[in-house]
Amino acid sequence: MRPTDTTFFRTLPLSTDLSLRRRFMVVDEPLQGNLRFGLLLEVLDKVAEETALSYVRRFTPEARVVTAAIDNIIIRHPADVNRDILFDARINHVGRSSMEVGIRVEHPGDPSVHIASCYFTMVARSGSGDDAKSLAIPPQEYMDDREKRRAEKAVARKEAYRKEREELQEPPTREEYNLLAKLHKAQEDPDFKGLLARKLVTESWERMYPEQENVPQTIFGGYLIRRAYEISAICAELVAPDRPVIVAVNRINFFHPVKLDDKLHFTSRVVYTGKTSVSVEASIERISRDRTTKALSNSCLFTFVNVNRDLVPQPVPQVYTSTYAEDARFLEGHRHHCAYLKARELGRYRKT
Repeated sequence: MRPTDTTFFRTLPLSTDLSLRRRFMVVDEPLQGNLRFGLLLEVLDKVAEETALSYVRRFTPEARVVTAAIDNIIIRHPADVNRDILFDARINHVGRSSMEVGIRVEHPGDPSVHIASCYFTMVARSGSGDDAKSLAIPPQEYMDDREKRRAEKAVARKEAYRKEREELQEPPTREEYNLLAKLHKAQEDPDFKGLLARKLVTESWERMYPEQENVPQTIFGGYLIRRAYEISAICAELVAPDRPVIVAVNRINFFHPVKLDDKLHFTSRVVYTGKTSVSVEASIERISRDRTTKALSNSCLFTFVNVNRDLVPQPVPQVYTSTYAEDARFLEGHRHHCAYLKARELGRYRKT
């Protein structure tokens, strides 16, 4: 089967469905970029699931798929809540049991607007609960140059992430060490009034119920990342004096499934600020009802930009770290930010 045979479309009819449009609004007033990105994340996860499931069930009808990671989501243009949104998804590459689902999000029509590019890693599974295991799936056939390029890019993204994780374990460079030393030294001034990273944290607790269920006894991952994003956006407001808008989802990992009746602890913290950007790290910890099991369910890293009503970037204050753990998170945010700027210079992302 070729990648083109896995194409899946879904449309949000925001231009005609008034109740749906209102649900996706941030505020009920004219505002550029007035779209609930967290809710869009939830839809994206479902689109990725349905695309992957359609492929897997051609070979194993009882199979299911789970989200392993969202490799990245790059926001190229702000969305207009008054226009329809089209999701154009397809499987770019198939490994032994995993698939990369690429999704193009756009406003169709004249002119069409490319809103975002997204890459999900989905894993095929058989069985359920403690008996679930990975399921080997047949590979794709890449017939033309475009399909081959997409498959090569999917493999390259996977390798780039592996390399990135290794580099994050590397000690600071001289430039990075000087940056951290400057932050620490500034706090020795008796008149220091800077923003301390340890104070820029938001938390929330929530119990999981059947209404959030996706497959039997398991909570929908799209709901989890929506909640993580919403709490992270509130966290970004602790730093952004105007309005933080999302420009990138750097990475979301799914480590452990969340079960019915689990208690979840959401934690978001500002880890880095650039000239106009704010990096927020979010984690979701699940605790079983009997309190015998505790595990990290998800980790996320979001990048926001502080903007005015015209979406023009505005400056944000420096965030100051005080501990080794804060320094490590700061460096991760700094390195992601540098990579983003480099990619933007190469024309891969829109300027904000």
